[in-house]
Amino acid sequence: MTTDTSTRTAARMERATKVYGEGTAAVTALDAVDVAFEAGRFTAIMGPSGSGKSTLLHCIAGLDDLTSGSAYIGDTELGTLSDRALTILRRERVGFIFQAYNLIPTLDAAENILLPLSIAGKDPDTAWFDQIVEILRLGDRLDHRPSELSGGQQQRVAAARALVTRPDIVFADEPSGNLDSRSGAELLGFMRRAVKDFGQTIVMVTHDPVAASYADRIVFLDDGRTVDELDDPTPERVLDRMKTLGA
Repeated sequence: MTTDTSTRTAARMERATKVYGEGTAAVTALDAVDVAFEAGRFTAIMGPSGSGKSTLLHCIAGLDDLTSGSAYIGDTELGTLSDRALTILRRERVGFIFQAYNLIPTLDAAENILLPLSIAGKDPDTAWFDQIVEILRLGDRLDHRPSELSGGQQQRVAAARALVTRPDIVFADEPSGNLDSRSGAELLGFMRRAVKDFGQTIVMVTHDPVAASYADRIVFLDDGRTVDELDDPTPERVLDRMKTLGA
């Protein structure tokens, strides 16, 4: 059952600017970006190399600070939080899926999935855990350590870990980048289902038009600015749009 989240904004940026370096060596990675991500939708972020995609994701997820402007998760402005409060917000309200799986090698799959809850000292929702494990087909791999899993299985564990806390929003940075086409399609299909069936909110950086076509909406960046958007994308429409950005 999908939750009605269409009127809520899960995360947003206002005049978000990020500058690396100083003086003549300064590089503006984000240039006064205004963007909002609706709850219950799957948004992809695309653009040429160096356009600011990952910087935007890291800043709005609270992994990096803005030079100026504001980033919000819900109604919480990240720049007003202490380091401890920001850590708690990321742990309790945000999920992450990275290109590198970032699993703990000494923990088995079940322990890796439940790690955010273990750190927070919270008991898992057993029914939700079982549902995620079933959808991701990890039931016979829960007692395996990462070294005993394929790349696709490791990324499915990472996806389960991102969703086990029922976060307000999941940020994914090239989540299918290290996977073969079949494993990538399985992961993206699960992410699509998490949005459609469970009302999850996902924001994903990708360079792949096929991966982006799983999203409801694409935001295009170029030179640190938002320059275009596309709803209900197909790989062909994405390619056409990317060509106009010189990618």
